[in-house]
Amino acid sequence: MIPISYNLRSLAVRKTTTAAAAGGIALVVFVFASVRMAANSVERTLGRAGSPDVVVLMRDGSDAEMSSSIDEPSVSLVLASPELSRRGNGAADGTSELVGVIAGDKSDGNGVSNLTVRGVRDDVYDFRPSVRIVEGRRARPGADEVVVGKAIRGRFRGVDLGGSFEIRRNRPVTVVGIFEADGSSYESEVWADLDTARAAFGRSAIVSSVRARLRSVDRFESFRRSIEGDRRLDLTVQREPEFLRKQSENTATFVMGMGVLIAIFFSFAAMIGAMITMHAAVANRSREIGTLRAMGFPRSAILISFVIEAVLLALLGGVIGALASLALGFVHFSILNFQTWSEMVFSFEPTPGIILGSLVFAVVMGLVGGLVPAVRASRVDVLRALRG
Repeated sequence: MIPISYNLRSLAVRKTTTAAAAGGIALVVFVFASVRMAANSVERTLGRAGSPDVVVLMRDGSDAEMSSSIDEPSVSLVLASPELSRRGNGAADGTSELVGVIAGDKSDGNGVSNLTVRGVRDDVYDFRPSVRIVEGRRARPGADEVVVGKAIRGRFRGVDLGGSFEIRRNRPVTVVGIFEADGSSYESEVWADLDTARAAFGRSAIVSSVRARLRSVDRFESFRRSIEGDRRLDLTVQREPEFLRKQSENTATFVMGMGVLIAIFFSFAAMIGAMITMHAAVANRSREIGTLRAMGFPRSAILISFVIEAVLLALLGGVIGALASLALGFVHFSILNFQTWSEMVFSFEPTPGIILGSLVFAVVMGLVGGLVPAVRASRVDVLRALRG
C-alpha cells in the first residue's frame, strides 16, 4: 500500500492545479449545501408554529386558510366541544382568525409583492405564548392599528414601527408594534384586529380558520370524528404540524428541486475538472508511477493511491465549500409561499446532517472524477514510464 503522505505531497507540489480543481468542487458543494439549507429553512420556519395538541379547522375542500370561510355560529359550536382544553374562565382554549393578502410596495423600490394580513382576536397572545411584542405595543381592538413580524419589517413601504400603509383603499393602518414568534412563519405576517381585517376584506362575521388546544394529544381522533361527522359544520380537522407541513411542502420541494438541478449541472463540470486534473497528474508523473511499479507496488496499489488522491482533492474542496456555506446563516431571503402567494422571509439554516451530506457529495464527485485517471495510471507500462 502506497503511503497517503505520497498523495498529500503530490497535491501540495501541484498547487495551481490542486487549487483549481478544489475550487470547482468547493463551488458545487457551496451551491448544494446552500440549497439544502434553504429548503430546510422553509420547512422549519413553517413548521415551528406547530404543536401536536393543537388542531386546525377549515372549510371542507380548502387547502389554505385564505380560501376557507367559517361563520361565527360554527366557531361557537366547535369551541363548545368537551374534547378541548379550558382556560381559567371556563372558555375553550382556542381562537379564530381571518387571513387575507394585500399588495404592498417593496421598500427598495423593486416593484410590488404580496403581504399576508392575519386578523386576530385579543386572546391570540394567550393562545400563542411564543408570540411576543419586542418593540412598541399590541394593537388595540377595533382600532386601525397593526403589529408586524420582525422578519417582514422594513421590507415593504410603511411596514415598520411608526409607519402606515393601506390594507383597504383610503383607510390606512398604523404599525404600533413589532413581534417575534420563535422564528416561525408568523414573523412574515401583519397582524390586525379581527374586526379591522373583516372590514378591510369585506368578510363580515367570517373567519378563515379555527385553532384549538385539545385536552390531550390522544383526543384528536374523537374530536375529529365529532366535528367532521356534524353535517352542520362541513369542516375538516388536522393536527397543526400536519397542516403546516402541507403548507410548506410545495415551496420546499420547489426550492430543493431547482437548487439540486443547478448543483447537478455544476457537479458535472466539477467532476470533469477533477478528471482533467488527475489525467494531467498521470501524464506528468509517469516516471514516478514506473518507479513505484519497479519497487514492487502492484497495479491495484497504484489504482487505490490515485483514487485516494482524487478523494482527498474533492474532500479539500468539500470542506472549503461547506465552511463557506455556513456564512449564509447570516443571510435572509424572501420567496412566495405557493399556498398563499404571499412573500415570506427565510434564512439559510445549516444542520450537521446537511454539512455531512455535502461532504459525502464531494467525496462521490472525487470518486467518479478520479476513477478513470486512476485506472489509466495503474495500466502504465513500467519500461516505457522509466524511459520518460
